[in-house]
Amino acid sequence: MSSLLSRILGATGVTAPGDAAIERNPGARVRVLMVCMGNICRSPTAEAVLRQRLEQAGLADQVEVDSAGTHAYHVGSPPDDRSQDAGSRRGYRMEGLRARKVVPLDFERFDLLLAMDWDNLALLEERCPDEQRRKLRRLTEFIPGRHPLAGSVVVPDPYYGGREGFDHVLDLVEAACDGLMEHLRMRLHILNKK
Repeated sequence: MSSLLSRILGATGVTAPGDAAIERNPGARVRVLMVCMGNICRSPTAEAVLRQRLEQAGLADQVEVDSAGTHAYHVGSPPDDRSQDAGSRRGYRMEGLRARKVVPLDFERFDLLLAMDWDNLALLEERCPDEQRRKLRRLTEFIPGRHPLAGSVVVPDPYYGGREGFDHVLDLVEAACDGLMEHLRMRLHILNKK
């Protein structure tokens, strides 16, 4: 891919189909990758929520966020219309995102790879080099203990359900991203002291 195309796609937040993640923020201190199966429902939702939280906190220049799928079913496709509709009702924008598959370089580039459920975590573990395993977690691990959704183990796949499933995904993702923001602030504080 040409460097001009890389810059254009990187600036718009779009990842070229079949390519590794385009580094959108070369100055980022921490990089987070949200992962689900096809990268059209849960992980782009999580990317959009975290991206908005980072912008609101003034940390978007320090934390890069992206999303990918463990399968290549929808590479190049935008997020599911139902995910976009649910997100839009809460002020999140996903229209510029495009599905891609997790690639080997992701395990090296990203500091946290956050799976939406056990199956996708297991698939990441199978592909991940041993020295990078410490980066793999489930997104729901970050839901604060005081939150009513604390104890939720996974973000369930809403693909075959109705609107309420997409709203529930957002509830879980928002709660997890609130806790993740606390984690990222602490991580950045430590990095910035070095």
